[in-house]
Amino acid sequence: MKRREFFTRAASGVGALWLASRGLSGAAVLDAPARTFSAADTITLGKTGIQTSRLACGTGTVGYAGHSHQTRLGIDGLSDLLVHGYERGLRFFDAADAYGSHPAVARALKRLPREKVTVLTKSDTRDPEGMRRDIDRFRRDLQTDYIDIVLMHDMTEPDWTTRFRRTMDVLSEAKEKGAIRAHGCSCHTIGALRAAAASPWVDVDLARINPIGSHMDAYPATVTGVLRQMKQSGKGVVGMKILGQGDMRTRQDEALSFALSLGVLDAMTIGAENMDEQNDLIRRISQVRA
Repeated sequence: MKRREFFTRAASGVGALWLASRGLSGAAVLDAPARTFSAADTITLGKTGIQTSRLACGTGTVGYAGHSHQTRLGIDGLSDLLVHGYERGLRFFDAADAYGSHPAVARALKRLPREKVTVLTKSDTRDPEGMRRDIDRFRRDLQTDYIDIVLMHDMTEPDWTTRFRRTMDVLSEAKEKGAIRAHGCSCHTIGALRAAAASPWVDVDLARINPIGSHMDAYPATVTGVLRQMKQSGKGVVGMKILGQGDMRTRQDEALSFALSLGVLDAMTIGAENMDEQNDLIRRISQVRA
């Protein structure tokens, strides 16, 4: 069996396992009313108390070295796209230093009520002093007194919660002082993801999930189990790579239905590259019946 086929079959079993764990039959599901969704639904990220929209405006498709598909729109172009999303109920902006998207987010925030926008960003540093400098610089870059969520970006080490404890302490200190509202990580290996699930320090986790296992940390069923552990412990769980970094561009309805039906994601981030794509995403989410 090919690797991609194996991933797809594994993903298809997630729903069946979820039903079996609750003693539900197919007939019971057919009798239950379908759940509907909106990209603009107000959700709460775990126990953080942060309320925001179900869909985040992603700014980092193929994002690295200060560039992404979104930042290629230019500061004004990406700012306009973020404001366009806000006007359609999207209150969650997903940025990162590595994407180079801070200037566009700052420009959008000038046009919007700051308290109504959730800003998430990420730092690649593993050094305590570097993290302290990043928090100060990010607030200057974003032209805001506080950042809602700061994540340690691209965690891969299974022992990261002990290896980088001093850096984590800097984020805890920033939270206590009100410079940030929540902290956490984005994970890029299953070992790092499991460490995040086990750590009481993690307020919010950004995790890769889609039904074909594209650009993911493990098989969809395995990742879903870890995310369920996170959800049950009160962490905010935000899904990324929902469309498999474009591999499911022609299968968007399948990918969106999968993500929304899992019951483990508080929110999800997807990087639209223009206003038409953003409108289409919003429309497709409204048509999902779980």
